[in-house]
Amino acid sequence: MSEPAVLRVVVDGDEREVAAGTTAAQLYETRRDVVVARIDSGSGPELKDLTTELSDGDVVEAVEIGSPDGLDVLRHSTAHVLAQAVQSLHPQAKLGIGPPVRDGFYYDFDVDVPFTPEDLKALEKEMQRIVKEGQTFARRVVTDEEARAELASEPYKLELIGLKGGTGSADDGTEVAEGASVEVGAGELTIYDNVRRGGEVAWKDLCRGPHVPSTRLLANGWQLTRTAAAYWRGDQANQQLQRVYGTAWPSKDELRAHLERLAEAERRDHRRLGAELDLFSFPDEIGSGLAVFHPRGGVIKREMEDYVRRRHVEEGFDYVGTPHISKQHLFETSGHLPYYADTMFPPMELENAQYYLKAMNCPMHNLIFRSRGRSYRELPLRFFEFGSVYRYEKSGVVHGLTRVRGLTQDDSHSYCTPEQAPAEIEKLLNFVLGLLKDFGLDDYYLELSTRGSSDKFIGSDEEWEQATEVLRGCAERTGLELVADPGGAAFYGPKISVQARDAIGRTWQMSTIQYDFNQPARFGLEYTAADGSHQQPVMIHSAKFGSLERFFGVLVEHYAGAFPPWLAPVQVVGVPVAEDFAPHLHDVVRQLKAQGIRAEVDDSDDRMQKKIRTHSKAKVPFVLIAGGDDVEAGAVSFRYRDGSQDNGVPVAEAIARIVEAVRSRVQV
Repeated sequence: MSEPAVLRVVVDGDEREVAAGTTAAQLYETRRDVVVARIDSGSGPELKDLTTELSDGDVVEAVEIGSPDGLDVLRHSTAHVLAQAVQSLHPQAKLGIGPPVRDGFYYDFDVDVPFTPEDLKALEKEMQRIVKEGQTFARRVVTDEEARAELASEPYKLELIGLKGGTGSADDGTEVAEGASVEVGAGELTIYDNVRRGGEVAWKDLCRGPHVPSTRLLANGWQLTRTAAAYWRGDQANQQLQRVYGTAWPSKDELRAHLERLAEAERRDHRRLGAELDLFSFPDEIGSGLAVFHPRGGVIKREMEDYVRRRHVEEGFDYVGTPHISKQHLFETSGHLPYYADTMFPPMELENAQYYLKAMNCPMHNLIFRSRGRSYRELPLRFFEFGSVYRYEKSGVVHGLTRVRGLTQDDSHSYCTPEQAPAEIEKLLNFVLGLLKDFGLDDYYLELSTRGSSDKFIGSDEEWEQATEVLRGCAERTGLELVADPGGAAFYGPKISVQARDAIGRTWQMSTIQYDFNQPARFGLEYTAADGSHQQPVMIHSAKFGSLERFFGVLVEHYAGAFPPWLAPVQVVGVPVAEDFAPHLHDVVRQLKAQGIRAEVDDSDDRMQKKIRTHSKAKVPFVLIAGGDDVEAGAVSFRYRDGSQDNGVPVAEAIARIVEAVRSRVQV
């Protein structure tokens, strides 16, 4: 059936008539901020190049360059320009993949010699030349045979062609077919040509697209940032490639702001601050991703543990304890082993049985529930522990305290009737949100992770739908923003996670609450109902910190090491103007310690100003200075972290001020 001469389309919500052959570019020819279009031709919306010709009945929506999808397109196109520049300066380089990632992009290359900082400068210069040429991105559909012929010199692209419609994944979690540009069963491959004015093809790549109309749109704000080694498709058995990272933004001002955020993030890096403030370390003798907390870090860790232990008791949880290892069969019963075997440490042979370091606590809590008969009168029954778990994260993803191999979970499990589940989840959400506020994280939203289409999820559709709706209702009643995460659920049930923003706007996944109807069935958990029948409980998993180590690392960066007084390893340091005034400060410190304050006097031989600088660098909340006038007046002088000072404060008032600051958890 031929296309009508006049097409009826919907453009950004308005019905319009356009001539046959009209492209999306013509719809938005007056708008420089539109980079691609979202077009629904009846089978769902898809991102399409602006050169796409419209069909009758299309629903078209502009995608602006500053939108999430627009930024992805901008960054993906910049990655192509990078790859073109690499092969221009290094003709023997072989192409891997080049996807957009958060705040930027990367491209992987097989090269004989790793790239140097000088290489990046040369690549940026070549990229600028390509951008100024105003090359266009032209899409072509090709057969497998045509693609193989055109890309015969690109072994990694040939492998992707062979994986067309496959389910492999790249090491950043994107489909391995990112370069092949093919959805499962889509049945077509596409190549994008970078075309110079006059029609000459300057370069080409196997790619899904879409792309910006011209490289001139990339002129405003991009920069190459660093290089790293990366295994092809994230598999250590494969060839090691060179990954070049970059960032791209719609304007120079946005690029500059991003680079400033990166610089601030570097200043706040918990790994650097952890060493400077003597909080923790990762000794080589112990192994990658396994932290040891030093005395000052131990103070913060203890405060976190004391807080969350007390709060669990207040919320009606019973403290339990479980071992670090278990027989293999336990994790088979729970259903974890088939899904998590790759991230569990290898089993050990003990007394003719296979034992695993535990990677999760819930199976052992189920055994505690099952250890005797349970009545409906006991429900909700709540167990809590600081459970040490171990996960074999690949060395390439281990990152300070935020991605470790040994971690402590403030893990709790509530066993309740299905009718009690909504109230229990709301109780847990209030617990979680209150905890985050107390630790100074008060900017957050919720994410609802639901079942995907893969076969990794167990349980019936009806059970999943019921559990999901319970979580959704509880989340919506908080009034917080709720973001969907399709396919992000655990294999046994959906979850709510709290996504918290830190002081510089970065988002961290923190606490989680999960609805589990599968493990109670797998373990045969039962309680005796009021009518004498045996019923299966619902199990609600919750972790308030999530991982204590990760939460610790986030706090270091959120506060840039300047912890609020209640968390600070040393809360008060006394600095005498001269040695004669030290006894006065020792008496003040004695009184502070009697109130539970972590205080000490600096009796070192350093000059007073050096002492003040030392403790300022250590980010001590309160430095108390005492000179002759202070001693005579029974007072001290406050020196705060911002450099301000409050002189001649009577000792009793100073102690009360410090105790109140610690008690109220204020930031000073």
